[in-house]
Amino acid sequence: MRRIIPLLFAAAAIPALVAVAAPPAQAIESTLSAYEPGTIVVKTSERRLYLILGNGQTRSYTVGVGKAGKTWTGVSYVNGKYLKPAWSPPADIRRDKPHLPNVIAGGSRSNPMGVAAMTLSGGGEYAIHGTNDPGSIGGSVSYGCIRMHNSDILDLYRRVAVGTKVVVTH
Repeated sequence: MRRIIPLLFAAAAIPALVAVAAPPAQAIESTLSAYEPGTIVVKTSERRLYLILGNGQTRSYTVGVGKAGKTWTGVSYVNGKYLKPAWSPPADIRRDKPHLPNVIAGGSRSNPMGVAAMTLSGGGEYAIHGTNDPGSIGGSVSYGCIRMHNSDILDLYRRVAVGTKVVVTH
């Protein structure tokens, strides 16, 4: 019986040590508390997209962001929402990959937009979209678009409307 009690005490102490080692939840919330509920905040250095819910809460998604030299910062707005969008490569992508067709049909395995896209104001070059390459999520992989897992873009898609503010920071 004496051996069991110290083991039970040690087992109970381990979760307490792990809890102490975990970062405080407020660390993320405090940096995002200045944003209005409903705002999308993309932190490219973290490769995270946050949907501000209010009351200090956020919904967080891992994303792929722009390659070196292709990232951007600023304020934009969702100006379109599309399920299974077709995709036309912008000029800078066409320059690097001239073999691409003018349009890739929505739902095609070669369409990099995945299952859904939300286009952003400011020139029509950028979007928050899904991907058919889930291994790219979490990296610096795009020409400036914000890339999400298909399940995550569908979740975000149903939570936001056209006109939603999008803030992209480093």
